[in-house]
Parts: sequence; structure tokens; C-alpha cells
Amino acid sequence: MPNAFAYLMLMTWPLVCVALFRRMPVERAIIWSILGGYLILPPVAEFDLPLIPSMNKDSIAAVSATVGCIFIARKRVSFWPKSWSMQVLLAVFMLVVIPTVLTNREPMIFEVLASSQPIRFITGYLPGMGLRDLLSVTINQVIVLLPFFLAMTYLSSENGLREIILALAVAGLVYSVPALIETIISPLINIYVYGFFQHDFRQMIREGGFRPIVFLPHGLWLAFFFVTALLSVAALARVSRDKARLYWGGATLYMLLVLNACKSLASLSYGLVLTPVMLFVGARTKIMLALVLASIAITYPMLRNFGVVPLDAIVAQAEEINPARAQSLGYRFDNEEQMLDRAHEKPWFGWGGWGRNLVRHPETAEILTVPDGSWIIVFGTFGWVGYLAQMGLLAGPILLLFSYSRRTPVSEFSPYVAPITIILAATMMDMLLNATLTPFTWLCAGAVLGYAERLRFPTKAPEEKLLFGEGPVIGRSVIPPEKRSLL
Repeated sequence: MPNAFAYLMLMTWPLVCVALFRRMPVERAIIWSILGGYLILPPVAEFDLPLIPSMNKDSIAAVSATVGCIFIARKRVSFWPKSWSMQVLLAVFMLVVIPTVLTNREPMIFEVLASSQPIRFITGYLPGMGLRDLLSVTINQVIVLLPFFLAMTYLSSENGLREIILALAVAGLVYSVPALIETIISPLINIYVYGFFQHDFRQMIREGGFRPIVFLPHGLWLAFFFVTALLSVAALARVSRDKARLYWGGATLYMLLVLNACKSLASLSYGLVLTPVMLFVGARTKIMLALVLASIAITYPMLRNFGVVPLDAIVAQAEEINPARAQSLGYRFDNEEQMLDRAHEKPWFGWGGWGRNLVRHPETAEILTVPDGSWIIVFGTFGWVGYLAQMGLLAGPILLLFSYSRRTPVSEFSPYVAPITIILAATMMDMLLNATLTPFTWLCAGAVLGYAERLRFPTKAPEEKLLFGEGPVIGRSVIPPEKRSLL
């Protein structure tokens, strides 16, 4: 159980966000309100309030950042993209809640029929979804997208994109200290600070040592965060000059060692493959690669449905590298197969909430499957319609950027947007195995979308509009001549 300090931190974070918006530029305040909450606030702990979804560290940070932006910084926030395709996806993402609730009104009752006499013993019960759930899930959908809207409005400029990369790099370097400490003393920091351990401690033991976790939900989440930090410092090394390039180059090597210490084969593979891409590949090629990765992430469930993905061959290949990892991967695939069979019973709009999408024992209601990947969770909850809407909102910005960037001169192209697209696409790939969709993922997607729409609709910069009145017109940023060769 979380201690009192854990709930105090959750209650205090809105005040921290107020201070950030009073002391920092709006771009930096948005980023650190969301990223800081993700890295510092306690996992699992939440406030379960009536009529609205439970407020945890992600939702509290997103709401606080939005309130701070509107009422402290006195800035407008755009909640509607300019691209018609993204408008359609956004509308579907919000409206899919209605058919999901309406097609799951019936309760699920688990019972045992006595063999000797016709007496039924009810062993479990999951309520049907009603109007209360419709309101709660709709509010949750809005809260989930708040970082997306904030980034689309204020982090799509040259300065905003650079702040994202810089924040990930700095946060990764700072967060590496407690992470490395946990590799030595075991992952105990969350216990010391918040009074509980957030997951199964046995899963933090790997290869005769410890996998760090700090304040994140799982060690795999921390490992992938360090992937994003590694790619960010590599991106800064690419665009820097002189001593700064040496500094960020050294930081790249250091972060690679930190990532290796996290003992996650998938995350280490991302880092080893994508770091050279960040250092040596041009921006347009990065965006094309990001589009390929995002396309694979979207089509993977469809390929699974048709039996095209060679699961046995993948597990066999993993076993040659590490038998323990292969066993874990095979376990994930087995769970996905069972949950896919469950999802196919309601393929269009899913099973809704209350854990109705999980496979349970028909008599005891015991949960028989453990969902890992974000895709299978969303697919089982909201069906194909909800899945395609969510993944479309994440992948759509990459596709639009790829399309619009082909018409943009190199001199007007930001060197920071391509690294963010790679980070976004890598997250989508990792979501196939882990539920690593975080508020910062939505923030990256919103920033990429906002930049793509700036290329398509080069009008007044949205971050210059005040809540009461409008600021000066700012056109597209121009990259200095010395950085053009990096593209």
C-alpha cells in the first residue's frame, strides 16, 4: 500500500506545475510538468473519485499542465487538428466510447452449478457498462489526449522541438543515477520513498543482478525511457559543434552503458540499432524509417489475425540468444493468442472496461491471461475501431510529416523533428510487447503533428496567441547554414 507521502506527492504536483508555469517559458513548463510527473510521482497510487476516472500520476500531470497553460500562462490550447484525416481519427477516438458502452450493457456472471442439486453458486460478477461508464470513459479519453493537444499547440516550433529532445536527454542523465544505484543495492528506492513495491520483485532479478525500476511501473518501462534518452543525447551530439559535440558524444556512450545495465534485450536492441541512425543518417531518411516502423506496429495485429507472423520461428530465434528471454516471449505470445480469441467475440467495439476483455475461468472468474502489449489491451477494450483510431493518432503525424516534408526546402526543416519521429515510432514498436504508451508518447505525437501542419499551413504560430489577444506573426524557422549539412 502506498504511504501518506505518496498521496501527498500526488496532491502537491498541481502546485509544482503552477510554479513551473510561473517561472519557465510555456514550452519548458509543459514538458517538465508531464515528464517530471511521470518520472517522480508514485506509480500505482491513485485517487478513485466518483463519476470520473481514477486520477493517477499520469492524469494528474496532464490536467495540471493544461490548467497551468490556460490559467497561469494565459495561453490558448487548440483541441482540433487542421488536417482532415487527423480530425476524423480524433472524432472516432472520442466517439467509439458510445458503441463500446452500448454493446456491453449486460453483466458477466460467473457461477458454479452443484452436481447433486440444481443450486447455483455465484463466484464472480462483472457489472455491465452504463451511462456512468460512458461519462467516465469519455473524460478519460480527453485526459489521455491533453499532452497531445498541448504539444500540437506549443511544442511544434523549432524551440519546442529542441526543448523536448533536451528534456529527455537531461532527464535521462539525471535519472541514471538512482537507476545505477538500484542495480547495486536492488530496486528499493520506491519502497524507501513511497512505502511499497510497484510490481513483482522477482521480475527485477536478471542475469545474477538487478534490473532497476525507480518510480516507474516496471523495469521494462525504465529501460525504454533510457532508450529515448539515449536517442536524444545522440541527436544533440549530431547537431552540436566543438566542445558541445564532445560532451553529448560522451553522454551517448554513457547512456548506452546505462541502457545495458537495465538488462532488457529489446530496449538494448533498439538502442544499438537506432543510435547510429541518429548519428549518421539524414533527416528525411529518419522520417522514412520512422514511417516503416509505425506501419509495422499498426499492421502487426492484422498479420496476427491472418496467422502471417511466424511466432514459433521468432521464439526459436530468441532461444538461441537467451532461453530465459525466449520463454518470456513465448508466454507473451500464448497470452496474446487467448486474448485475441476473446477479442474476436466482439471485434468492432470491444468488451469495454471492468476487465471484461480478459480471459477468465468460467466458474471461478479467476483471470487466466496477463495482457502485456498496449495493442492487445486497446483491441480487447475498444475493438478494431478504437485500436485503429488510437494507433492512427500516433502514426498519422509521422505519415503527414513524411508527406509534407517532401515539399519543404532543406533550409526550412528542423533538425529536431526527425529524432522525435524516431522516438515515437520506436515507442509504437515497443507497444507490441509492452504497455509503454505514456503521456510523453502523446506529447511527441502532438509535437510531430503540429510541425507537419506548420509545413502544410504556414500561418501564424499558435504559441504566440495569448488567451486575451494575439501576439506577433512568426513564420517558419530557418536553419542556420552550418546545420543544413546535417539534414
